[in-house]
Amino acid sequence: MRSITLKLTLAFLITSLIGTGLAAALLHQQTRTAFNQFILSSDEQNIVDTLLQYYQDHGSWEGVNTFLRPLYSPLIRAGQDRGSIRRLTQRFTLVNAEYRVLYTNPPEPPGRQVSNRELENAIPLKWNNETIGWVLRSSRQQDWTAASPEAEFLNRINQITLVSTLVAAALALLVGSVLALTMTRSLRELTEMTREIARGKLGAQVQVRTQDELGILATSFNQMSLDLQRSTQARKQMTADIAHDLRSPISVISGYAEALSDGKLPGTPEVFSILHQESLHLNRLVEDLRTLSLADAGELSLMFLPTDLRLLLEQTAARHALAARQKGISLQVEAPSGLPMVKIDPERMAQVLANLISNAFRFTPAGGSVTLSAQTVPDGIQIEVSDTGSGILPDDLPYIFDRFYRGDKSRQGSAESGLGLAIARSIVEAHGGKISARNGDQNGAVFSIFLPNPTINP
Repeated sequence: MRSITLKLTLAFLITSLIGTGLAAALLHQQTRTAFNQFILSSDEQNIVDTLLQYYQDHGSWEGVNTFLRPLYSPLIRAGQDRGSIRRLTQRFTLVNAEYRVLYTNPPEPPGRQVSNRELENAIPLKWNNETIGWVLRSSRQQDWTAASPEAEFLNRINQITLVSTLVAAALALLVGSVLALTMTRSLRELTEMTREIARGKLGAQVQVRTQDELGILATSFNQMSLDLQRSTQARKQMTADIAHDLRSPISVISGYAEALSDGKLPGTPEVFSILHQESLHLNRLVEDLRTLSLADAGELSLMFLPTDLRLLLEQTAARHALAARQKGISLQVEAPSGLPMVKIDPERMAQVLANLISNAFRFTPAGGSVTLSAQTVPDGIQIEVSDTGSGILPDDLPYIFDRFYRGDKSRQGSAESGLGLAIARSIVEAHGGKISARNGDQNGAVFSIFLPNPTINP
């Protein structure tokens, strides 16, 4: 049984059959018990009326056994008219005032002495304020004869109950089938969309019809499909960008090497400088890709050392001071002198800051500023790199740290591979921290690094 629709339908059917079956059995038992109680109560009153009428007519119980015995099969019931008689089926025992049995049904020899304990639940018979006898109820279950009205009534109730059970089962099967088809429709659509994705149709969406678990699953699938499509497109774009970036220095190096080899170009210091710069560019691209691959494999090695955070910021700013002057940008460090020592990998963290500063330089116009700051916050240290550039487009903010993602072309127009922010995030996360980006109050981008509890001493 592979169909979940069939499984759900059978589950609804079996559950309904069990429920209606139990309800029918309980209804049958309760109906029979209540009906018996009603008939027995009515019969007891008529038995009492019949016996009192007999005693009134004869002045004693003499001959009562002879009077009752032919009338029991089934026993007679006094009607509204004392001269008319209806039949009964109630079993009982008649006891006289001397505690002796006068009549019983089923028959037994009369004259048996009855104890007071047996008479505790008996119905007393009184005449002229005197107790003239008792009626003992039978404790046996009442069995109605097949032709009696009572039996016909109970059979009718049983038939109605059976028909109701079958109708309820049929309705349960119908409703269960509809519900099963409705509930599994989203699963069938998800299965089909999964096959579409497997065939390369990325971004396929299913309709979200409910807000329950299936609706949540459909929503998650749609988001996964879109993320997969976006990631694939970004990966393809990034592959093309990396191929272009690798091709450029390789082409330059190959061209110069061929010219030098053929003697068409003299080996001047300027030529060797160009070859050196292109080889450095090529090495940087390869190193970026290697860093990301190590981060993906969880093998990015870190060497944690006690580090003066303010000194680290100042040293990083000093290394980029020349580039800042050439671009006409003011590079500042704002950090209190009382910052605690922190335990981090200073080289890797300097690489993160260098990537953030280089990113800020590319998008900050001349006359602008880039600021490195650090401060203690609850449960950790926060480092920020902010600039006075044009900021980050809102649509790009959720994806700014994704590798292979290229958002606003005005902010991604350089020859850089676009891996710097992805590398920065990998290194920060390897430290157990988080990195985020936002737009500042006065425009410009703000990159925040939070390192949880890295303090080693005040």
